[in-house]
Amino acid sequence: MSDVDELKAAVKKLNAQATQAKMDLHDLSEDLPLGWERIPEVAERAHDLYARLTEARSRLKAAGG
Repeated sequence: MSDVDELKAAVKKLNAQATQAKMDLHDLSEDLPLGWERIPEVAERAHDLYARLTEARSRLKAAGG
């Protein structure tokens, strides 16, 4: 498997994880005020995944993919 293929697979996986994190954050917001204690944890996970996804997309673009 080439580097570009590996990067594409990583982007696809991170995209799915980031989308799930976004939905988790959305679901949490709909249930407020229940679960308010989890806001920092869920938001941080979404933030981290989107940062990793952005970085992976940049690496894929730089690799010509």
